[in-house]
Amino acid sequence: MVPHLTSKLIWGRSTWPYKFLRSAAHIAGADVRTVGPKPKPHTLLVANHISWMDILVLGRATGCTFVSKDKLGHSLIHWLADQNRTIYVDRTSRKAAENQVQTIRDALRRRQPIALFPEGTTGPADHLLPFRSTLLAAVAPPPNGAFVQPVAIDYRPIEKEISWFHEPPMHNVLRILGRAGRIQVTVRLLEQLPYSEDRKALAKLAQERIAAALFASSSNTHRL
Repeated sequence: MVPHLTSKLIWGRSTWPYKFLRSAAHIAGADVRTVGPKPKPHTLLVANHISWMDILVLGRATGCTFVSKDKLGHSLIHWLADQNRTIYVDRTSRKAAENQVQTIRDALRRRQPIALFPEGTTGPADHLLPFRSTLLAAVAPPPNGAFVQPVAIDYRPIEKEISWFHEPPMHNVLRILGRAGRIQVTVRLLEQLPYSEDRKALAKLAQERIAAALFASSSNTHRL
């Protein structure tokens, strides 16, 4: 915290949130491999969501910030998220959606990539939950100089073991941190999505590309 706060005070910015996510991913047992084109500045990353570990893994792989629900529980977790310039949204408020979309559009002016989990929650790992398109209105069409890039977070073949689905939070955390061995995870950075003014079409295309990447990975694993 000391070098991070000092860096912010002197230079107005800090690389310590990225260093924290990178170290936390390693300590939690994740060995992260990244494949595909590196995100450009001003990119909205659209990713599948399996576990709380996705935050550490994707932050480690891309140096991104995140779009998150506005209630994170413990105040320390909230403070840590603030340090990485997390964007908070209330998914239960339809009236606030327009302001939240504008907040994401404004944040895309910064160079740091932004990660969005359009499933809205962690899934069961054996299939993707429907992608919600509401917040993708921020990139339909994208602001000048902004990009949309799908990302497949791939824990195969142990994705069901890692999945946080219908399980108490602390039970899941302790179970994963207490498992033997390292967790091999591949962050598959896919090609950017084409320009579109249709948020629902963007959500559908992103889901199709992520599903295809995960299916191809699963098929290759079974053949081995």
